[in-house]
Amino acid sequence: MSHPSNLASAWDTSSVGQPADISLLELSHLGEHLVHCGALRGPLDRLLGGAAWLQAQVAEHVVTVALLVTLLVGAVSLVR
Repeated sequence: MSHPSNLASAWDTSSVGQPADISLLELSHLGEHLVHCGALRGPLDRLLGGAAWLQAQVAEHVVTVALLVTLLVGAVSLVR
């Protein structure tokens, strides 16, 4: 059972009464930040991405093989 709250939302934005707009200085800093973050991504990041992909591929096949083995064992046990 949910009870409706009678408290009104009371929060302010960082624009402090001004229109929320992005300044050119903020866009410049954001661009510098994105360039810096992009430069940090190197061979190790690609290696980790490849390892995650390989793990996903192996996990899919492990489940498939486990299912096939289970079905084979079940079929053999029914034949005997």
